[in-house]
Amino acid sequence: MSDDDFNMSMRKFLKQVGVTSQQAIEEAVRDADAAGPFEAKVVLSIPELGLEHVVTGTIKGRG
Repeated sequence: MSDDDFNMSMRKFLKQVGVTSQQAIEEAVRDADAAGPFEAKVVLSIPELGLEHVVTGTIKGRG
């Protein structure tokens, strides 16, 4: 796989993660009718590489 193919596939994956995650969060907030703030955690794992990357943060509430 060329560097260009690798970079393109990684960008495509990360875009899918970002878009689908935002949709899931918006739907959950709407369904719960919750105001926040919300503590969030994302775990990215690639078992074949022995990778586990954790990102945490706070999502501010509406209004």
